[in-house]
Amino acid sequence: MGSPNFIDYVKINCRSGKGGAGSIHFRREKYIPNGGPDGGDGGRGGHIILKGNAQLWTLLHLKYRKHVKAKDGVSGQSANKKGADGEDVILEVPLGTVVKDPDTEEILLEITTDGEEKILFAGGRGGLGNWHFKTSTKQAPHYAQPGEEGIEQWVVLELKVLADVGLVGFPNAGKSTLLSVVSAAKPEIADYPFTTITPNLGVVKYRDYQSFIMADIPGIIEGASEGKGLGLRFLRHIERNSILLFLVSAEAESISKEYRVLLNELKEYNPELLDKKHLLTVSKCDLIDEDQLKKLKRTLPKNIPAIFISALAYQNIDELKDMIWKALEEENLVKEED
Repeated sequence: MGSPNFIDYVKINCRSGKGGAGSIHFRREKYIPNGGPDGGDGGRGGHIILKGNAQLWTLLHLKYRKHVKAKDGVSGQSANKKGADGEDVILEVPLGTVVKDPDTEEILLEITTDGEEKILFAGGRGGLGNWHFKTSTKQAPHYAQPGEEGIEQWVVLELKVLADVGLVGFPNAGKSTLLSVVSAAKPEIADYPFTTITPNLGVVKYRDYQSFIMADIPGIIEGASEGKGLGLRFLRHIERNSILLFLVSAEAESISKEYRVLLNELKEYNPELLDKKHLLTVSKCDLIDEDQLKKLKRTLPKNIPAIFISALAYQNIDELKDMIWKALEEENLVKEED
């Protein structure tokens, strides 16, 4: 079973605070019986703010928090005293969180950096007090502005795993085993499909104290783009990976066919995934002999860097890291040029 603590989708109702009303008041002192207007402005309503937190890896803390309300602003007072602003509500979320309108699927904002803060819904502005409306012909205005209403709306928060390399493959292709070998991550590993049903992240150490992040994501099946199997929950997590590392078992009937099926599922879900850098790894090579290995090499799909490995025997693992690092450097150069 996957961890019940990994929650990557929540729907919550948010309401930012209403602005405080402007005050209608006139200055009245012992020797000033007919002072002018001195009603203060209302305070603004509280904002609903999202803040990135690199220490969070799930939306579990928001699963049962269905309603989020910020405080209203306080009304203005006499002597031109402004009302206090309503207290903001800050929701800390893991990096890679996207906020969408549940009806239109429009992306309202996304959080990708630790400490990053973005206002999801601003509080209503406070109303102006009556002193703002004094004119030469109207010395004693008996009106002030009400505060603006806050914004109330249901939103969907989705978590898309942030990683440099995303592992793409059918269930039981050896993704979890590879991640456990190249990093300190400890995903559940067993010889049956869908051992992994939640993403796992691992930091892979490279030469000269460098490193990159690899994500073991639940296995794909044919029809995943239509919601079959773990379907869309899986595919969501590979959108943010810089490189997609396809894993196909050496025991597969046809490596090229499995690769084409995986590629088609990505295309059906989001054609932009085909623009990412792709690498191919044939796993479990310790289970075949040299003659079979030579035959398999002749059947590999064209135009994609490929390597044969065995995670259990640590065969070609360092070479795989080199191939990944080279691809990451190429991607970084492309981004800098853009």
